[in-house]
Amino acid sequence: MTAALHPAAVLYREAKPFPALPACEHYAGSEKLIGKALALQQALGPIFDVTCDCEDGAPAGAEKAHAGMVADAIASAGNRHGRVGARIHDITHPHWRDDLEIIVGTAGEQLAYITFPKVGGRQDAQAMLMALAAVAKNCGLARQIPAHVLIETHGALREVEEIAALPGIETLDFGLMDFISGHHGAIPAAAMKSPGQFEHPLVARAKCAIAAAALGHGLVPSHNVTTELHDTQAVYADARRAREQFGYLRMWSIHPNQVQPIVDAMRPDFGEVEAAAGILFAAQAADWGPIRHDGRLHDRASYRYYWELLARAHASGMELPQSIRHHFFSTTQPPHTPH
Repeated sequence: MTAALHPAAVLYREAKPFPALPACEHYAGSEKLIGKALALQQALGPIFDVTCDCEDGAPAGAEKAHAGMVADAIASAGNRHGRVGARIHDITHPHWRDDLEIIVGTAGEQLAYITFPKVGGRQDAQAMLMALAAVAKNCGLARQIPAHVLIETHGALREVEEIAALPGIETLDFGLMDFISGHHGAIPAAAMKSPGQFEHPLVARAKCAIAAAALGHGLVPSHNVTTELHDTQAVYADARRAREQFGYLRMWSIHPNQVQPIVDAMRPDFGEVEAAAGILFAAQAADWGPIRHDGRLHDRASYRYYWELLARAHASGMELPQSIRHHFFSTTQPPHTPH
């Protein structure tokens, strides 16, 4: 019966589904911190991703051992939700391909994504994507491992639209600190924190360009870290401003104290979620044809908007009414993310 069709099955016949990813990505570099991050993810549920860091986490000369530790952590029983990824070294580092082979070779089935840092432009991103695909194929993986690309160089920002158009990418991430460092002192240090990070014209321009490119190509824009580790209200305020004023749907965390404020700030408003569910229930009852709801006309364009809003709320761990959870997110329904 057509009226029973799930939104994920009917709304994306002409376009790819938008990824419904957790709203927070928590970075951890050492074995101890990765263990703590996995324990927190077990306690809170898959409302945030854990990114095991090889780029800044690996001691010089110990890159192979560090990548092996990361691979073992991803393949371990501690990765209960399958939401653990890894950031490898950048393309100029001699160990970046080895990172891929070690991590994908050991934990390819459990690996949520691979993050590529400091790409110099489209050519670098494409080369790393091809290498990832080749390693996955050599390892006999049937699935495509999503790539997250850090935009933190002048070249990457210039070619951000071309990078976003490459197949296989799931998020574009803004690397604030390296971006500012690349301006050789022309951007003051005050722009590394709030309010400067949102108000300096060159930084705001970069944030807008990255978010627009990501959203325009069906990718999730991921916001840079905040350096405030203990003031959770400041963390919340930064995440909220990133979401509401710059269009970011995900944000990095570098301390466990930051995870919950980021998730809370990135969640849709509950009133919007209730309205979205009402519209989707009515649309489903109308076989996904146009409807009039609360005096407004809705069709498949608005249905996609409200379905993605509902999916983001679910991915963030928002407490949804049982009727919504059962109807749209039960295990018998089709998946709402393109994993």
